[in-house]
Amino acid sequence: MVDNVGGSSSNPENSGIREQDRLLPIANVGRIMKQILPPNAKISKESKETMQECVSEFISFVTSEASEKCRKERRKTVNGDDICWALGSLGFDDYADPLRRYLHRYRELEVDRSAIQERGNSPSKDKDAEF
Repeated sequence: MVDNVGGSSSNPENSGIREQDRLLPIANVGRIMKQILPPNAKISKESKETMQECVSEFISFVTSEASEKCRKERRKTVNGDDICWALGSLGFDDYADPLRRYLHRYRELEVDRSAIQERGNSPSKDKDAEF
């Protein structure tokens, strides 16, 4: 839920959250920005800080929407499906659909990984060979 309509909900004085706790690490933001730019491109500190503010606010905005959905459904845990729903609800369908596909594939891989680990931890069929 966004209580501060029309204002900045990211003001640390109002929320009691320290600025470094509400922002993504600037080094990570810079690394992501560099991925899309030519190798010789430079990014100013001001540009990184601006992007840091924007992406942190975006994440907060989407998470707030997902959290409000969970609150209405009397759930305490926000999951990937809630984030996808929030993106769609907020009009970011171009992001929601690929994220849904990614989340589905991620879950499939987790099931596969769990199955492999279970097989690796199961007792050997030929116990006499251990001695």
